[in-house]
Amino acid sequence: MMAVESDKVTADVVEVSEFPHIAQRYRIYAVPKVVIDETLEFEGARPEEAFIAAVESVAGGPVEEGGSPQGE
Repeated sequence: MMAVESDKVTADVVEVSEFPHIAQRYRIYAVPKVVIDETLEFEGARPEEAFIAAVESVAGGPVEEGGSPQGE
């Protein structure tokens, strides 16, 4: 949903059975698997608040509406 809200966010969905090299690269053992900026990754569903906190931790601060870290 964040990718829809901001052009600074991109999202891809990959069918790993069709692209096993991607599954190996990102060590996908469960779905969903989320990788943020190649620095943070987690598997399994997360509550919205936890997901947003993860994005904010990589973005460098709280994300305001529109998808940008506050202060940018």
